[in-house]
Amino acid sequence: MLYRCFLLCILFIAPNVAHAARVVVFGDSLSAGYGLSQGQGWVHLLQQQIGTSHQVINASLSGETTAGGLARLPAVLKQQRPEVLILELGGNDGLRGLPLGAMQDNLAAMIKLAKTAKARVLLIGIALPPNYGQDYGAKFQQVYAKLARQSQVALVPQLLAGFEQNLALFQADGIHPVAQAQPRMVSNVLPKLQPLLVKKP
Repeated sequence: MLYRCFLLCILFIAPNVAHAARVVVFGDSLSAGYGLSQGQGWVHLLQQQIGTSHQVINASLSGETTAGGLARLPAVLKQQRPEVLILELGGNDGLRGLPLGAMQDNLAAMIKLAKTAKARVLLIGIALPPNYGQDYGAKFQQVYAKLARQSQVALVPQLLAGFEQNLALFQADGIHPVAQAQPRMVSNVLPKLQPLLVKKP
């Protein structure tokens, strides 16, 4: 009888253990919490949302470009060994007017590195401020959609969706969201992240 109870306990507990995931957020200042107090950024709030059964590690770096991210990612993958990689880069490429072809190639290479390391990838896009021009801004966002389709990875099309035009929710630079906007960013990410937290057999 005790043996049967033990087996039943294992059956109920095992799925939760098996589904625990180490999540690494690999982004720029939007994910590093630029201009915010400790604990206010969306990555910290994400950990609170998904609970302690999963571990969220923030490997984001303010000012990071896709070229810098590509150079840095192999060491992060080796050290952290994530089950899920949230890739949020490209904004600084766009703000600097760097070639979109190079940005796409860098992101594609990072996705390939993550997949080789057995990590499931969530790609996060952003939209550039309107002063960068409608044509460049549209082509910039198309990079993320094209990559997600070609690489078959999950996509959050726009991290700042739903408030990108509300200047009251941005810091003085007009680029970085204030603390009050961070929960909205979590709400944009979480629906696409949750399916990736469960490892498929």
